[in-house]
Order: sequence, then C-alpha cells, then structure tokens
Amino acid sequence: MVVTIKDVARHAGVAPSTVSYVLSGSRKISDETADAVRAAIAELGYHPRASARTLRRSRSEVLVLAVPREPGKYRAVDGRFAVDISDVARGHGYDVLMMTDPDGVQGLQRIARSGLADGAVLMAVREEDPRIGTLRELGFPTAMVGHGSERDEDQPPWVDLDWRAAVALAVREAVSAGHRRILFWASADHEFQARRGYALRGRAGAEVAARATGAEVLVRRSSNDPGVLRARLREALTSVPRPTALLVQHLIPLSTLLDEVAALGLRVPDDLAVVLVGSLPDEPGPLSAPLPRIDLPVGQMADAVVRLVVAAIDPPSGEPSPRHQLIAPRMAEGPALAPPGAAPD
Repeated sequence: MVVTIKDVARHAGVAPSTVSYVLSGSRKISDETADAVRAAIAELGYHPRASARTLRRSRSEVLVLAVPREPGKYRAVDGRFAVDISDVARGHGYDVLMMTDPDGVQGLQRIARSGLADGAVLMAVREEDPRIGTLRELGFPTAMVGHGSERDEDQPPWVDLDWRAAVALAVREAVSAGHRRILFWASADHEFQARRGYALRGRAGAEVAARATGAEVLVRRSSNDPGVLRARLREALTSVPRPTALLVQHLIPLSTLLDEVAALGLRVPDDLAVVLVGSLPDEPGPLSAPLPRIDLPVGQMADAVVRLVVAAIDPPSGEPSPRHQLIAPRMAEGPALAPPGAAPD
C-alpha cells in the first residue's frame, strides 16, 4: 500500500498542511508537533517523491506559472502578469515555465514530482481550487496571485487586489458624483461558474456598497458571447429609470460594450459615466479621452508573489515566512467621474 501525506497526518493527529510545512520548513511548527509528524513518517515509511527537502538538495532554479487558459481565448492581463513575474523571477535567479492547462492538476503533479520546478505560482484561483490541495499534499512550495476560500486558513501564501473594496470604491465614487442608479458590469458567466475569487468578491463589493450608500446598483454578468453581452447591456441601459453610471469589471469586451452604448445613442461621459475596475496600468483605452479607473497593480503583485514563492522554497532563517498581502484599491490619476447628464469641464 502506498502511504500518502494524508495517512501521515491522520497518524500524527494533524492536518495534511501541517505535514507539508514540516517537510518544507516553510512555516514555523512547534517542536512537539514536528516530532509527532516525523515519528509518523518514520513509522509509516512515508517517502514523498518531491518534498521540499528533496528539492533543496537538487534545485532546478525554475518556477512554474500555472495560468488556466481555454484555447483561442486571450486575456491581456495573463500576458502582462507572465512578463512581469518572469522579470522579477529572473532577479531572484529563477526562470519561469508557463503551464496553461485549463485544469492544471495533473500537470502540476507531474512537474512537482519530476523536479522540473522548485515552486509554483498559481493564477486564476478558484474559491475551492483543486490545485491547492494537490500541491499541499506533495509539500510543493506555492504562492498565488489571487486567493481561494476565505474559510481556508491554510491556503498557500497569496497576493491579491481587494476586489470587494475596489468595486465598493467605484460605487462610492459614482454616488459622490451624484449617480443614484448604477450598472455594475460584473465578471463573465464562466468566471462565476468556475467560482473565481475576483468575480465573487467584485459582486459582493457591489452589493455591500449598494446597501451602505442606498444607491440602486444593477448587477449584470458579462458574457463571452457578443450577442448575449449586447442583449444584456441593452436591456439594462433601456430600463426606466436608466442607469447613469456604468462600472466595468469584465474589461475584455470593453470595446463591444462601448460600441453598444454608442448604438443606443448614449454619449460617454455626457449621458453615461464609465468607470473601469481592474484595468491594466498605462494600457491605452478604447476612447480618445481617458476614463476614470481603478488599476490592477500588476507590478506590485508580480513582485510580491515571486517573493512569497521564493520564501516558501527557501524560508528565511529565524523569522516566519510572509503569508498574505491584500492590496487596497485606489482611483488612478486622471479625470474625475462626471455627474449625471453633465460633460466634464
């Protein structure tokens, strides 16, 4: 019978994540607990194929960047993160291997067990992400861009924009400008179905801010189907009374959204104020004039996640490894949000 990390955890009376921490040294564990885990390992004859101890003896100096992608579907944010993470990793002496398998579990198992990489960076993290449990069981150093279930206290280290606060900030800015009926264009159907953290937290931010401000906030999911997208937007923008502000989190189809706004005879920002939530810094917009926006701090997040995974691979001696970093949102420099029915000066 093959002994697994779960068997060791059960025998030692601890969580599987605790066994991983003892093997990798990525988190301080009490001497008593560590001794119990080591005794269970010895008694059961557990021999992990790619524990952090093994990796420390034979480093590949490679990080695997796991970015689930569907063939033919491009997200500019994925490319931006991949470049920035690669640049930061190079400064730490690591190259980056990119893995785009939509599921990712089997590929990560293969990479962790073969020693092809020393650690993993996960992107597009789900609320209950199966990759987390897989890498935890293998004792493989991991850090994440984004985070999963907030009920899971043993998640790998992560960095994330506070999406709940970001959307709430956009709602408050719109209300401060005088808007009382606001349309929030949330993430796409498939992102909610996959329970991506940013999608769920963005919607929650809109709902919380609506209650706090008393404004009417219509929440509509986006879609990868242009026909469905246009129909949903048309229905929302022709309702009575009509929304006077549009807050957009799903930015991939922004040009299509703005084309439909124009087709309805609405001018931005005279008839409809538009705010972007999670835009890429320095990325040119689809309009000649810039839009109010809350940027996704890609450079800061890339730097943080590489530091987190490097610390998980080789924990600093004498101090606990950093765990999580939640970045507060802020409005980017640029035009203020226009009030209802008024062009900016």
